[in-house]
Amino acid sequence: MTSTAPAGPTAAIPPIPDAGQAQARILRVLVASQVLSGAGLAAGVTVGALLAQDMLGTTSLAGLPSALFTAGSALAAVAVGRISQARGRRPGLAAGYLGGAIGSAGVIAAAVLSNPVLLFLALFVYGAGTATNLQARYAGADLAQPNHRARASSTVLVATTVGGVAGPSLAAPTGAFAESLGIPNLAGPFLLAGVAYALAALVLTHWLRPDPLLLARTLAEREAANADATADTAGTREGRGGVVPGTLVMILTQLVMVAIMTMTPVHMHDHGHGTAASGLVIAIHIGAMYLPSPLTGWLVDRYGRLAIAAASGITLLAAGVLAALAPGDSVALLALALALLGLGWNFGLVAGTAIITDAVPLATRAKTQGMVDVAIALAGATGGMASGIMVAATSFPVLALAGGILALAVLPAVAATAYRR
Repeated sequence: MTSTAPAGPTAAIPPIPDAGQAQARILRVLVASQVLSGAGLAAGVTVGALLAQDMLGTTSLAGLPSALFTAGSALAAVAVGRISQARGRRPGLAAGYLGGAIGSAGVIAAAVLSNPVLLFLALFVYGAGTATNLQARYAGADLAQPNHRARASSTVLVATTVGGVAGPSLAAPTGAFAESLGIPNLAGPFLLAGVAYALAALVLTHWLRPDPLLLARTLAEREAANADATADTAGTREGRGGVVPGTLVMILTQLVMVAIMTMTPVHMHDHGHGTAASGLVIAIHIGAMYLPSPLTGWLVDRYGRLAIAAASGITLLAAGVLAALAPGDSVALLALALALLGLGWNFGLVAGTAIITDAVPLATRAKTQGMVDVAIALAGATGGMASGIMVAATSFPVLALAGGILALAVLPAVAATAYRR
């Protein structure tokens, strides 16, 4: 007589995927979505200020689009963080990109109707794509070992380069295509943005499996059950530095970067440059924001979070000084200044992200990261709004120099953190 052993509790437990294999797949999917979302992100940067200037007829409010979509990204960062905390990265990120697609469609409708109120509302919703593009970097680090977290998040960031550089370069042809459809020229890049964000949401919905955050929690619970595992509390050489210094570094770099970047196309337009020239400069800038990410991630993991955070302030100062001194008719010097601006931002974002990820346990990680990105988005909104007002009251060189000097505030924050350790 044969007997069948009763199914014990372990028989009902599904196998847990290998973390290394899952991480490799997750990074591939995130890279694919970031390539698409980068193109969507670039649309607002390239022509948002010009569209508002054209519709409102004033430079003083040209920074409003940047302020609106960064403010919208603040609200979206909360939503994406909370959805991710409750249900995982996949639904959170997909919902954010879908919001960016809806906002892009709204911008196109506002341009066709020449309706500033609808434009501003749509730009606010469009900001969801910006927030999600940044939140994706956290998903890349969920399953990474502590001493590889910066490299993992930077792998996700660098993928944005492809779409981010291609997007501004397509400003002129997408504008011509838009005109052929009866849509104003400056709304053309938002056609690309809508399609790109929608495809990014589709990629994540179908292929981001297993969910990195949910799997990381499962693995941490298994380690904790196996005895003396510390379940994600080990940290790096610099330990758990706390949320405040990482947040402060990213706030300062975001504020300075957005302020100078937002008014560069307007500054170039006032000196006779067309959208092709400003699109090229912004493409170089976005490339510098994301392309160095693998190297930056290695530097952060190798030499420490605080050292690279300090380097971000110095690099942003150099960018502000060069932008202030560059002649308005020199595309090359403005491009170099914006490249330094993007590089300084990259240093600050990768270092700050690693500090935050080290500091927050898995139980509250996504929610905390979302709130941190709210502060970053509000800093960007402040920089975008204040930039137009400041240029109208003074000049672009004054704005650029002030931004560079403000970036040096990163240094005492880093020094104070290092001293406490």
